This record gives sequence, C-alpha cells and structure tokens, in this order.
Amino acid sequence: MSGSRIKSLPLSMGAQTIAAALAFGSHTSIAQEQESVCPEKDSKACVSEAEKAAIEHIEIHGVRTSVYRYDRSGDARHVADLVDTPQTISVLTLDQIQESGRTDLKDILAAQSGVTLGTGENGNAFGDRYIIRGHEARSDVFVDGLRDPGMTTRESFATERLEITKGPSSTFAGRGSSGGAVNSITKKASTTYNFGRVDLAGGTDDHTRVTVDYNLSLNDDLALRINGLSAQQDKPGREGIEQERDGVQLSGVFQASDDLSLIADVYYLDAHDKPDLGSYFDREARKPIEDIPVYAQDNDFLDSQVTTFTLRTDYRLSDSVRLYNATRAGQTENGYITTGVRGTNRADSDPAAPGAATMTLSTHQGWQEVDYATTQFNLFWDKELFGREHKLVFGLEYTDESVDNGVYDIEYANAGTCLTEGRGGVSEAYCILDGAGNLLDNVGSVMGRSFTRGDTDALYDIETVSFYVMDTVAVTDDLDVFFGLRQDRFDYSNATSGRNGDELYAYSDTMYNGHLGLVYEVAENGNIYATYSTATNINGGESDLGANCGYGGICGTPDQAVEADPELVENLELGTKWMLFDGNLLASAAVFRMTKGDVMESVGDSYSTLGTLNTGENRVQGVEFGLSGDITENLSVQASASFMESEVLDSYNADNIGLALSNFADRSYYLQVRYQPTESFAFGGDYSYQSEMYGGQPDTAAGYDQTTGQYSIVVPSYQVVGLFANYNATDKLTLRANIGNLLDEEYWTAAYRSGSFMYLGEGRSIRATATYEF
Repeated sequence: MSGSRIKSLPLSMGAQTIAAALAFGSHTSIAQEQESVCPEKDSKACVSEAEKAAIEHIEIHGVRTSVYRYDRSGDARHVADLVDTPQTISVLTLDQIQESGRTDLKDILAAQSGVTLGTGENGNAFGDRYIIRGHEARSDVFVDGLRDPGMTTRESFATERLEITKGPSSTFAGRGSSGGAVNSITKKASTTYNFGRVDLAGGTDDHTRVTVDYNLSLNDDLALRINGLSAQQDKPGREGIEQERDGVQLSGVFQASDDLSLIADVYYLDAHDKPDLGSYFDREARKPIEDIPVYAQDNDFLDSQVTTFTLRTDYRLSDSVRLYNATRAGQTENGYITTGVRGTNRADSDPAAPGAATMTLSTHQGWQEVDYATTQFNLFWDKELFGREHKLVFGLEYTDESVDNGVYDIEYANAGTCLTEGRGGVSEAYCILDGAGNLLDNVGSVMGRSFTRGDTDALYDIETVSFYVMDTVAVTDDLDVFFGLRQDRFDYSNATSGRNGDELYAYSDTMYNGHLGLVYEVAENGNIYATYSTATNINGGESDLGANCGYGGICGTPDQAVEADPELVENLELGTKWMLFDGNLLASAAVFRMTKGDVMESVGDSYSTLGTLNTGENRVQGVEFGLSGDITENLSVQASASFMESEVLDSYNADNIGLALSNFADRSYYLQVRYQPTESFAFGGDYSYQSEMYGGQPDTAAGYDQTTGQYSIVVPSYQVVGLFANYNATDKLTLRANIGNLLDEEYWTAAYRSGSFMYLGEGRSIRATATYEF
C-alpha cells in the first residue's frame, strides 16, 4: 500500500529492479529506482546491497538477466508499487519481449489481451495504430511519460519495458487515453556499472538484426550509454514485403551532487519498408481471401524518421520534497505509397475475358511531418497532514504539437491491363490476373507508378497547458486512497482542404478529468481496489485525418466544431491484486465498465464530412486477469486474459443501437512461459488468441447488414504459437533460437471498414540470436 505493506521478498526486488538495472540501466532517476530497495539517501550504499541481491538472484534463478515482473511503474507519478495501484497496468519486460522474438511495438502490443490493431486508408494508414478496450489509442503512446505524437514506426531496441494502462487515464495522460495508454520506458545511462552487449541474429526470410548496448561509467558522477540497431528482413510468408531499421540512442547521466542528477538522451530511428495491405474480404463467401499473392509494386514504400532530444532533471530539495522535470523536442517524418487489391469482374466489353473474375490494384498514400516540444514538471512531496501520511504530486505540463499532412502527386506510365465497370462507368484498371485467371509475370511493375511530393491538405496545431495534482494517502493501516485531478487548457487550429473546399477550424477549450481509487488490504499479501476515472477526447483530436471525421479528424463545419462537446469516457473498475509464491508472482483480476458519451459521429455515406456532433454513446464492459513473475525459481510466466463485450447505446442511426463496436475482440488471451531446468539451458513459448472481430469505423457500430442480420466484414478468430530456447554457452555468450507462428497459421489482424483490405499476420519464421556480453 502507500507504505508498501504488501511486499515481495528482498530477493525478488533485487532480482527485478537491480538485476535489470545492472544489465539494462533501468534508472528513470537514480533516486526513484533505488528507493524501493534502499530508502536511505546514500546511493552508493544502496547499490552495494542491491548488487548482493542481484548476485543471489543470478545464482538461484540460473540466468544472468531474467526478469518477468517489475514492482514499480517507470512513471514516477505512480508513487505506489504496482500491486497497490488501483488500476490495471500490464508491464512487458525487456527479457520477455526479447524471448518472444518480437521487435516492432505494434507486433508486441497486438499479441496482448485487450489490445487490437486498426487500419486507415489515405490518412497515414501505416503508422502504429492500437485499440485498447475497444477505443482508439493511436495518439496515446508515451515515452518515459511524455506523449509521442505522430503516426510513425516504433521499434524496441532502446526500450527497457512497456507499460499498458487499461481504462481512462487522462489524469496522467491528458486528452485522449479513452481505453488506456502505452508508455515505453527507455534504456538510460548509469554510473553504477560498466556493461556491454552485442546481439547478432539471422534467420529465414533474409532476417538479420544487430543491436549494441554499451554503458560506460566514466567516474562516480558521469556515465554514457549507447544503443544501436541495424536490421532488415522480408515479412515471414510474404517474400518481397521488406523491412529495414537503423537506429541509435545516446544517453548520458551526470550526478552533479548527492541531490541533483541530469540525464539526457538523443534518439534517432530511420525505417524503410515495402508495406503490404494484405488480403480483402469476400462478401459472398463471408471470409477473407486466402493465399493472396504478393502484389506490391516495385516502388511502394513506407518511410519513417524519428529524432528526439530529451533532458531530465531530478533534484531532491529535502528528504521529503523532490522536483523532477522532463523536457523533449522531437521531429518525425512519415510517408508512404502502397498498393491495395480487391476482387471484381472484368467489364462485359473487356477484350480479353469479358465478365471474368479478377483482381485489381489501387493506390493509397500520404505523408506527415510532426514538430513538437514538451516539458513536464513534477513536484513530489511526502507530508504528514491531519495525522495521515500523504504522497503528493503536483504537475505542470506544456506541449506544442505542429503537424503537416499532405499527399503525393501520382502518375502512371503503363496503360491499364483490363476494363472494369464502376461508379464512373467502364474504365481501364490494373488487373493482376490475365484472361485465364493466372497471375501476371510482371505483377510488381503493372502500374509503372511514379510520384512527386504534393501539397499539404491539413495544417494541424495544438498548444496545451496542463496542471494536475495527485495524492496517495494512508487513511488507515489497511486503507489507501488515491485522488487525482487534471486541467488541460488547449488552443487548437486545423487548416484543411478536401471535398468541401478549404476550411480553417480554430477553437479553445478547457477540460477537466479525475481519478479516485481505494485500495484495501484484506491479507498480508493481497488487496481489493475500486476506482473511478475519466477521459476526454476533443473534436479533431487525431492529427492525421484533417477534415475526415470518420476516423477522429475534425468533424462538421467550423461553427459546429466550436460548439461540439468533448467526448467523455467514464470507467468503474473493481479489482484485486495478490503477491503469491513468496511474493514473486503478481496475480490480478478486475471487472470494469466503460461508458463513452457525446460520441462524435459522421453522417451520410462513407465519405461524408458533415458531422452530427455528440450523438453517440457506447459501452465496453468485461473482466481481465493477469499474472507476471516467477512461480518457482525455475518457472516464469507472463499471462493476461480479457473477456469483454461492447454495445452501441445511442446513435443518430437507430439501426446502430445494440451493435458491437468495430475492431473489437470479445475474448483475447496471452501466455508466455519460461522454464529453466539447468543453469545453462532455458526454454519456453508464447500463445496469443484473438476472437472474431468486425470491420467498421472507430468508436462506431461495426458494419451490419440489416437484410441478412449479419455483420458485414468479419475478421476471423486466430491463435499464434511461438517457441524459444536459450543456451548459456559460456559466461559471456548466450544463444537463443525462436520459432514464430509455429503452426504457420494464416491469419488477419484488422480490417478496413469496407473490407477492401485486411492486414495479414506474419507466417512461420525461424531465427537464431547470439548474445555476447562484455
């Protein structure tokens, strides 16, 4: 609880907080990371005791760095241990992530329960896009507690752990965070050790990956750390669908005094992909087309560049007061041109095969540039007030985001290969099947497409000033209360161009959100909690859509936008958390109900930009379970399960009422198990499952055919199994083998609202990794 009454054993704490620190530099701030191990102020004494615990952990568990659970959040504003935090927070550790074989953030998150992927069309369809508990979270990604705006590719080479917060989180996150938020905790330099590590990987599908992690302690006060990445591969099962990643993060820490530390880092990622829109939905067969050929054009691309600079200042004013500031400036660039495919028939006037079934190609494209600056001040004050211990957090945050969205001008050098009939009558199209139904030999160059960068179609800017206060108070020996209140004042503008001409949207508003949680200790190792939290979404809060209100862009006329109320999400949650097996395993369960009101809906056909504002209401409710940590000295587990249901409660279209939300899985499970029978050998695997989902626009009812009484677009349920094995060949060399998608199941992770494309999961892959530590 607030005094950490429910504790894991000292060995477990050393195993997780310090073994991870020794191997991966897990210092959000030196004082914060050591506080739960050694509360005294002398950091060098703390490190000595922590090293002892880490050595014990290594000897007993039999692996140098095996961590499947953390006791504390990487966000210092969560002042209580995770077991005493009245909210569902899943922590994915670096060891777990690496042993799963996943590297991109979207692949890591897509495997987790309660999280699904979304799609887009021509408004940056390919940036990382997540849906948590049925609600959009693509703008709710954070790095070390600061929002990471823009639709970009996100990698894990500089990540220490990932934290997925379930339920509205606006007290911590600000606007958005309807279903939750994702916070990536990065690797940071430390003065307490020297450490080096190189990982070399190779495998099927031309997979190669090299990462470097080196921490150098120059003296007791100064250290540097560098993380590097170079990787490339074909998508498993889709030869020619390529990925290339190059990145570096340079971090430094300066312990200016016993009370003042400075941590700075520069991060850069350059990602080049040839993307894939996957398959499409066959409405007659009511299933996706299987074994779709690779149809990407030779010059298709998805390019992302991310550059950030971050400075963190941690100053202890007294034994009970600490000031922490994090300031970041960043720039991201994302652009893509990719190809879609759909099934149709040749026109009756087609000269080669009149009326024959075929597949035609389409073009999807866009670019985005993001410049942002943010600074966050947190004052931590431990104070006894009215005879009770309070852990107070006062925060002030300023953020300025500027986003340019645009398009490419496309030209086609080749004539169409067939004739098809559409809304505009008969016209040339690019068929990838010949008249006999066989795939063309030159399918990658059918279009002869070339491009130049075109005009901007949306200039988005939002400036936000936020203030928040949080308090965790021990009301009795058994009862803790958490309270949080946040105010966000923003100035918004979005100059758009589109079907309705040029429009300038500009307005200001103030939002208030709160969080109240109660944690009651029912046993020495367990508690129950109840929580109420809120979140708000503004009209046009998604930066990548311009005036397209179907996916979170600005909705309606400028006058309507000013009058629109923000969407409000309210969450009620009742849960319990237990430390089991001598405090080494955290078990949790929670039942929740989230209601989102004043939902902004688009009106008319699929391409309408007129909004009937604040007409929708929906609800997501369910139960979630979680396990993380060690069952025995040799057996580790990370598991979660979500059983949910969604329902549209109100809508401008009465036919939507009672339907499920789009891109929403009622059931999802994730299990990763690791067993180490000897000091030199460990093996395990992971299993993920997603139940059936239905296509449609975010936050609205899934597409439904009233005539047939069936959902229009169906994403079939799927399960994916992976295996891994580790062999500690020497004290410095570890070998790991991974098999991804062991059963080589063909599966689809998301569907566009019309079913015209459905993202494909990865096929079977085999990879080997050699890790050398020095």
